[in-house]
Amino acid sequence: MKVPKKSSLQKKLQKGVKKEETDNLLEKHKIEEAVETSKEAAEEENSVESPVVSDADDEDVFVSSDGEDSFDAKSDNVSGNGASGSGIDDVEHGKGDDAGSDDSRTVVEESDSSEDEVAPRNTVGDVPLEWYKDEEHIGYDLAGKKIKKKEKQDKLDSFLASVDDSKNWRRIYDEYNDEEVELTKDEVKLVKRLLKGKAPHADFDPHAPYVDWFSWDDSKHPLSSAPEPKRRFIPSKWESKKVVQYVRAIRKGLIKFDEKPKEEPSAYLLWGDDSTAIDRQGLAYIPAPKPKLPGHDESYNPSLEYIPTQEDLNSYQLMFEEDRPKFIPKRFTSLRNVPAYEKAVKENFERCMDLYLCARVRKKRINIDPESLKPKLPSRKDLRPYPTSCYLEYKGHKGPVVSISTDSTGQWIASGSSDGTVRIWEVETGRCIRIWELGESVRHVSWNPMPERPILAVCMGEDVYLLNSGLGNAEEQNSLEELLSVETPSADDSDHDKTNVNWVQDDKNGGIRLKHFKTVSSVEWHRKGDYFSTLMPSGQSKAVLIHLLSKKQTQRIPFKLHGLPVSTAFHPSRSAFFISTKKNIRVYDLLNQKLIKKLETGVREVSSIAIHPGGDNLIVGSRDGKLCWFDMDLSSQPYRVLNCHPKDINKVAFHRSYPLFASSSDDCTAYVFHGMVYSDLNQNPLIVPLEILRGHASENGRGVMDCKFHPRQPWLFTAGADSVIKLYCH
Repeated sequence: MKVPKKSSLQKKLQKGVKKEETDNLLEKHKIEEAVETSKEAAEEENSVESPVVSDADDEDVFVSSDGEDSFDAKSDNVSGNGASGSGIDDVEHGKGDDAGSDDSRTVVEESDSSEDEVAPRNTVGDVPLEWYKDEEHIGYDLAGKKIKKKEKQDKLDSFLASVDDSKNWRRIYDEYNDEEVELTKDEVKLVKRLLKGKAPHADFDPHAPYVDWFSWDDSKHPLSSAPEPKRRFIPSKWESKKVVQYVRAIRKGLIKFDEKPKEEPSAYLLWGDDSTAIDRQGLAYIPAPKPKLPGHDESYNPSLEYIPTQEDLNSYQLMFEEDRPKFIPKRFTSLRNVPAYEKAVKENFERCMDLYLCARVRKKRINIDPESLKPKLPSRKDLRPYPTSCYLEYKGHKGPVVSISTDSTGQWIASGSSDGTVRIWEVETGRCIRIWELGESVRHVSWNPMPERPILAVCMGEDVYLLNSGLGNAEEQNSLEELLSVETPSADDSDHDKTNVNWVQDDKNGGIRLKHFKTVSSVEWHRKGDYFSTLMPSGQSKAVLIHLLSKKQTQRIPFKLHGLPVSTAFHPSRSAFFISTKKNIRVYDLLNQKLIKKLETGVREVSSIAIHPGGDNLIVGSRDGKLCWFDMDLSSQPYRVLNCHPKDINKVAFHRSYPLFASSSDDCTAYVFHGMVYSDLNQNPLIVPLEILRGHASENGRGVMDCKFHPRQPWLFTAGADSVIKLYCH
């Protein structure tokens, strides 16, 4: 298109016409230029056949020089080979009735030149469109005018429109120019080929056959007629020397073929590895922590929001010194006006002291899940039955119930109290059937384990009473009367008994009275019911005595006691005897009269012991609330130590037939455990806590004084300092 000469329009613009008039003049000028251009093109193509063809519908269709439809006059849409608007000058029609009367169009010549491509309408360049999200426009066109944003269509309306339009999938929204672009069929094919990883054009063959441009046929002369060099026939001297070097290196072991080269890890820690510190000799280097970098408030000219007001300064004075801010921001006009920092020397000194005094030690931490350390215990539902709730209470004592004992049949229970009475209760009904008033505080009661001998042993002061309970049939009572009869001792026997125990007939209570020379704390029966032992903690070498009921004889054990004895027990199946001191437990063989084993408890003070019915395990209660389980076949140290009670443990007990054991404490609770001992020696015992039994009240700092299991049922009897005996059932 020719460039017009300087017209009157430009002169008017130079004179400074108003903006509205200038816009009108620009429009008229553009229209005049378009009309002139169309006339010139028509004159040049007069010799060519007119491309204008009139249809029946009075539509003007313009045909290009190639014979293809170019565009429609009504829609102004390009329908050629996809070159939208290439080489076409848009004609702007004026406003009015005669705006659409001009039907003249120019013929478009197609071109493959990149110059014919339409330039982007938006000229903002690489500026992100996010900067225009709060504006009404998205950029500027070539004329410098704002490109206003189009109103966004409602999502529902756009969805309905896309359903009705079959070509909607071809449309792409150009966010940069704020318009929709419709892809042609050729462009769609090109995109599909690119997605499949093929060449964009179908005519391109990536695997074309190789073309040998050199002609080998009918060649009379070679490419090079030089004679063969001599070095190709003589062995190389340098190669032989290199082979000798390799042979010597192999003989010396410098080159090895069996060892594989070390593979260096492809990934490594960027800031160092903890394993490198282990390989290094000496102390591992740990860099000192860096000081905190200054922030905005420590600037010489901070923002006003960082500068405290006078009210803030006054509030700082009311704070504690450790709560006050370390630095108060101030504002200066220039860096030259900033004075010296008054705390610079102090902070540098404290920093040096921290680096000098603070020990930096590298500690290796093992990442272990705490849940994985817990033993996998079976469910409590699978370990039933065991006592859970209080079923019956036995009331009648006026003082704390110190000791209880169940007979071998499980029908009766005996109790001794500090009020000086011993009572026998019926287990199922709670009825008290007999009472002995001995007049002194009872220390311990124990039933004879033989069911045909319902004899009750009672410790009280320096005496031990063997009482006939009156239970059983007439034959059993006749045999008991003969067994509990004592002949009058002779003079020689009286002299001999001064060092041991005196057996005296007790007609008042109906039994035998054994007079000791010290206070007796406990009595334990042998499994056969003829032997029983008594314990006198202050008896020194005669602290533990063994008595024979059938012959009315007493003897002391042939072992030296190491420490103050606390409790004793017979082995349930073998001729072994357990003696517990405050720190250790010793197991003796009564037949061979030798020490079998010494168990080290590791507790502050042992209070009571109980032997498992199998005989190879025992539990120990201590004054510091610890419960120790010993496996004598495993070790002399505790297999398990359970810190269950916060206060002293008074008594521990095993069940005869069920895998249960319990402990009672001064914290007014009794703990029930599941303790399974396996016949396989390679499998350790299984210990599971089951239940905490509560219900007793505290009296003078004492709680549950004693606990015993029922011989046949999974029931537990507890004796409390509140003078109540409770029966817990499942």
